[in-house]
Amino acid sequence: MNDSHLKYIAEETLRQANKMGASSAEVSINHSKGISITVRHSKPEILEHNNDTGLSLTVYFGHSKASASTSDLNVESIVDTVNSACGIARHTQMDKYSGLADESLMATDLPDLSLYHPWNINIEKAITLASECEQAGRDVDTRITKSEGSSLSSHDGVLVYANSHGFVGSTQSSRHSLSCTLIANDSRGMQRNYYYDIARDSTELDKANEIGIRAANNTLGRLNPKSIKTNSYPVIFSAEVSQSLFKKLIGAIMGTALYSKSSFLLDYLGKQIFPEFIHVYEQPHLIKALGSAPHDGEGIATQERDIIKKGILKRYVLDGYSARRLGMTSKKNSGEIHNLMVDGKKSNFHSLLKQLNTGIIVTETMGMGINIVTGDYSQGAAGFWVENGIIQYPIDEFTIANNMRDMFMGIQAIGNDVDKRGNIHTGSILLDNMMIAG
Repeated sequence: MNDSHLKYIAEETLRQANKMGASSAEVSINHSKGISITVRHSKPEILEHNNDTGLSLTVYFGHSKASASTSDLNVESIVDTVNSACGIARHTQMDKYSGLADESLMATDLPDLSLYHPWNINIEKAITLASECEQAGRDVDTRITKSEGSSLSSHDGVLVYANSHGFVGSTQSSRHSLSCTLIANDSRGMQRNYYYDIARDSTELDKANEIGIRAANNTLGRLNPKSIKTNSYPVIFSAEVSQSLFKKLIGAIMGTALYSKSSFLLDYLGKQIFPEFIHVYEQPHLIKALGSAPHDGEGIATQERDIIKKGILKRYVLDGYSARRLGMTSKKNSGEIHNLMVDGKKSNFHSLLKQLNTGIIVTETMGMGINIVTGDYSQGAAGFWVENGIIQYPIDEFTIANNMRDMFMGIQAIGNDVDKRGNIHTGSILLDNMMIAG
């Protein structure tokens, strides 16, 4: 299904909404297709093919709003969807803040960010690659005794968004991934770990055997874990764990959390929340990046934006609704984050270990013990014990705790081992101290 046809459907849907009396409306149409396969112990375990389409419509009658959706794009179904949304909107309570994003914010220049690279891979080839990945991992060491499988997925599609301002935008994109999860066993028990890669362009994925080998080495590295004494230690968060910390930062400065007064960073705009060397900003137009987009879900033009500069919170993350509720309309508002970049005192991982001296590397966190209202942070964790800047042995079944305000201000350095497999690009981070319960 091509984007021209979907644009036509989007525009027709808006015309139908206007004909039914809506003062304004917005519609998004998504079409995606792809395959997902999982191989376990060299045998196909899951084979899935999808070819999905969905239309979501929001209509406004003044400041009254309602939404409806359908997966059927024939004329009768779309008319029914418009009728449903309009019928509901006539009976919903008025909210003076509801409505489309400001017309002046609509994107006019939609750059080609090279996000669409379909992979013409059939089921047989997908099974072969996943099998190669799993087998390469299992061949690393006899202590790799089991596998939870190797999975390959390849999806591409098109997203069209249009609204009553006359904005119509379409984005074609693709996403491909390959992963492997293995189990190692020795006299002291079993350990599980994994590795994966993901990219817009399948030619840029790590080789299947390399992913399997890294999964095996990650798993072997966790064998024979020891316990540690409860105390306060300096900590290195691996790049992958660091991403989750900055994800919580964004959650705390989102409009919904702010206007509902449920954020530990309420009223912190313009205040220092990180050391002066920390710079956090968006780069939404990176070629082929997983978080890149020419416009956001409201049609607002994406652009480079500072979130944290010299450690100071410079901007909240606001969609049109939350910006109006907070009285903070701005030409740089957007309720989404696209390629969040974290810069600071860059060090290689060896240097971070030397700075840490004696403490802990956290490579995995578990649990839901993060309170976005108070900033209290408590997570189960696994990782490694370090002495004199040298990794000594794996550790597991411990808990890390602190308050996120103290964690942010306690960052000592950022690693140059940046993980780009997502929307948040950061290296490992060194924090001065956290409470560790062994």
